[in-house]
Order: sequence, then structure tokens, then C-alpha cells
Amino acid sequence: MRWRTLFTLVAVAALSVAHAGALRAQDARPGLGVLPFYNGGSYGQNAEDYQALEVGIQQMLITELAQNARLRVVERSRLKELLQEQDLGASGRVDHETAARLGRVVGAKYMIKGGFTDVYGNMRLDIQVVNSETSEIMHAEKVTFKSNELLEGVVRASGELMKNLKLPALSQASRDQRETRAKEIPAEAVRYYTRGLLYADRGDTARAKELFSKAKEAFPAYTEVDVALQQLGG
Repeated sequence: MRWRTLFTLVAVAALSVAHAGALRAQDARPGLGVLPFYNGGSYGQNAEDYQALEVGIQQMLITELAQNARLRVVERSRLKELLQEQDLGASGRVDHETAARLGRVVGAKYMIKGGFTDVYGNMRLDIQVVNSETSEIMHAEKVTFKSNELLEGVVRASGELMKNLKLPALSQASRDQRETRAKEIPAEAVRYYTRGLLYADRGDTARAKELFSKAKEAFPAYTEVDVALQQLGG
């Protein structure tokens, strides 16, 4: 029985790697995955807001990177499944070897992980990029900004990552558009959005929809909220 279980696990792992290889063969675009961000010791807000930022920053960074059609960005739901399967929970605080292993399973050459620190309104993102093929940390980035400018900070971090990894960049017009939009979205709307993601992950659909609705009230053109609501079934 023990050997049968071991054989099954090995077979599943082999199939996952084969599937990832097939995906890479079909899609030659550089693949990126973004893990949840961990709280590096923040204080000034309540605990739930910081829990929400762990998945909120992850999703916002995924959204910004996915604006570039020349990149292939792994969906957050897929990474969430893998983290749960491997008993890694919701935390993105995984070592670079684990990040690389997850990257190989989903066919992503680069895995982005990191943490945030918010000290009474002064926020910093510490980002690491792991090469899934070599398991090496190939780049580290630090981005600082005011916590009420979170989305602007994430947009800036996305641009810096693409530049420093020598990935295909967004056009200047698109970059300007994303930066302008980030300034237009109120911090309150971003806060409701990230908390909505947290409750959606917890399976509390009613509370998630309530928070997403508040985000839409604060900024009616918040298209990311529309996507999140669609994923919850309306």
C-alpha cells in the first residue's frame, strides 16, 4: 500500500511536469507566476486589512503584468490550488526552491514572491524573482510608497520588473494609461477590493460580494471588481 501511494504521487508529479512542458511548447511567451505576499511586520491598520493585502497585492500585480499580451501570467486561482495541495496555506512565504518547483508545475519560467511592510502609512514591497529552471533568485526589487497609493506602487513595481527582467514592455501609451488610472482609483475602493478577495478565498461569498459592491460604489469603473464578481457568479 505504501509503495502504491508513492508510485501514485510520482506519477502525478510526472504528469504535471509533462503538462507544463506541453503548455510551454504551445505558448512561447515568457511565463510568470505571482505568489501571495506575506506581511513582514506591519502596524497601523487592523489585522484583517493586512491579511487582505497578502492576496490583494498578489492579484493586483498579476493584473498589471497580464496587461502585456506578450507575457503569459498564471491565474491566481491555479496557484491557490497548488498551495493548498502542497499544504502551504495562503502564505506566499515560501523558499525559492519551493517557488521554483511550483513554477515548473505551472510552466512559468519566473516566479515572483515577496512581502510588504506598512508602518503607519509608509509602505514597502520587497520582491524576489526566482528562475524556475535553476531555482536561483535572479532579481530583487524594493518599491516604496504611501499606503494610500498602493495601486500606484504596484503599477510601478510591475514596470520595474518587466524592465529589469528584460521582458517585453508595455507601450508607453499603455504605461501612461495604467499609471493615470491607478491615481484615479480611491484608496478606499482598493481597500474594499482587497478585503473582498480575502473573503472570496475564505468561501464567504456573501461578504465578498458586499465588499466588492462597496468598491464599485467608491469607483464605478473598477473593472477588476467586475471580474471578481463574475467569478463569484454575479
